[in-house]
Order: sequence, then structure tokens, then C-alpha cells
Amino acid sequence: MSAYPIPDGYQLVEHTGPFLREVGPLYYRREGQDLMVGLRLTERHSNSRGVVHGGMLLAMADTALGMALYHSRTPPQPIATVSLNAEFLDSAVPGDWVEGKVEILRVGSRLAYANCLLYVGERRIMRAAGVFALMRPKHPREESDG
Repeated sequence: MSAYPIPDGYQLVEHTGPFLREVGPLYYRREGQDLMVGLRLTERHSNSRGVVHGGMLLAMADTALGMALYHSRTPPQPIATVSLNAEFLDSAVPGDWVEGKVEILRVGSRLAYANCLLYVGERRIMRAAGVFALMRPKHPREESDG
């Protein structure tokens, strides 16, 4: 067993691209309609001051937003980030479990809007707001895993 176990109810996100495979592993769990994304932070996520790099947290928020929006429709709909704004509220350190909670604000015919809060325990460490373009699904013969 790891010194830092993954919280109960989380499953590995298996279908990711090369970037997320490099910075992960990411985990998810469902609470009703809500999708939570989690990551156990390690030394490789840190900056030179020993706290987790803001770019890592931004990537995690973008991923949580994207996963939640993708799975909010039946069938799931591909999306692309148009705009992502963030406020860093507190820091995180290696060993922390960071959890992203997404609130979908609106999904229109072309754009979707959502917010994400990143937490370490009950402590809010980042707030992000994103706008996403709804993409046409690829033709099945054009599908790839990354």
C-alpha cells in the first residue's frame, strides 16, 4: 500500500492523451450527476519553491472541466477549450490529494460554460472558469485514443 493512498470511490482515468499520461495519473468518481477528478501530488508537480506549480493545477482544472462537460451529454460530445481563467487561492504541496469539483453553468448549441474549484480537503486552492466549444463528433473511422 502506498504512503499516500487514493481515496475510496476513485477510479483511474484510463483514456488520456500523452500530456495527461505524463503528469497523472488522474482519478475520477461520480456523485450522482457530478463528476469529481482527483490527483495525488508528487515532487514532479512542484516548482522550485517546493509547492505545486500553478500550471499543473490549471491543467488539472481544464481536464476536470473538459471531462464533466464531455460526459454531460448523451452521447458524450467532444469539446475544445476556448477560454480558461483562474485565481490561485492557496498552495498545495507534494503528498496532497487535490480534488476538482465542476459546476456546469450553461451548455448551448455551440458553447458551454463551467466553473471548477480545486480543493485540498476542505481548503479551496484554486477557482477556474472556462468557456468550451462543442465539437462535432468524429466519424467512427476517424476515432483515436489520444
